[in-house]
Amino acid sequence: MATRRCLLRLLTRRLLSHSPQPLAPVPIAAQTLTSLSQPLAPRAAAATASLRFLPPRCHFATRSSDDDDEGDDEEHYEEEEGSGDEWGADDEETPAAKPPSGKTEEEKLAEATEIGYKVVGPLGADEKPFKPYEPVFAVVQIGSHQFKVSNGDSIFTERLKFCDVNDKLILNRVLMLGSQAQTIIGRPTLTDATVHAVVEEHALDAKVIIFKKKKRKNYRRTKGHRQELTKLRITNIEGIDKSFLQQEEIDKSESAAVAA
Repeated sequence: MATRRCLLRLLTRRLLSHSPQPLAPVPIAAQTLTSLSQPLAPRAAAATASLRFLPPRCHFATRSSDDDDEGDDEEHYEEEEGSGDEWGADDEETPAAKPPSGKTEEEKLAEATEIGYKVVGPLGADEKPFKPYEPVFAVVQIGSHQFKVSNGDSIFTERLKFCDVNDKLILNRVLMLGSQAQTIIGRPTLTDATVHAVVEEHALDAKVIIFKKKKRKNYRRTKGHRQELTKLRITNIEGIDKSFLQQEEIDKSESAAVAA
């Protein structure tokens, strides 16, 4: 208040010295107060406006322009789209190739023979390898497993290498052949006997959980395993006399004629 009074006195003295007519101190004080309040009002209004319209967040990055960022994003998006189209076209034209096994055809043939099979080739479109059931069985060995099979049976073996779906196989490790008329046992295998099969699918067995624990050691391990399998369909058994089948058909026709 003291400073205002001093200012008012100084202003009144200056105005009185310059003006010819004396002026009352009250109007001069009102004028000075109004003159002092006028420049403050726009400043306060500008300050409040700036506070009202401040942005919600501040950018401290060196590049604060939104146009540049949007342009970069659009260019990056266009590059990604172009690369995706190119990759999609390449995938459609050239499917994913299988990794090379690094073995020659002779090595593959020797390994397959050791397991107990031989790959003949893919199944033809017009070929019909499946035949009606015949009362003949065979015991074959594939790897370390033995199977008793007949015509039309399906078996699951461990994953067979170097063969795909619809490939024809020859199971050449035959241990025994049998029918109603005779039984042939190999020592240990039959060289003239063969079993023909077709690869139907490659699949995975049910999951097996392996849990290990050591008490008082805070040791627990849980793992899962799914064994790879190959499904085979038996189409024919060769190496045994099947003349009795023709005789059975003749007997059936004669019995049907007699019954009629």
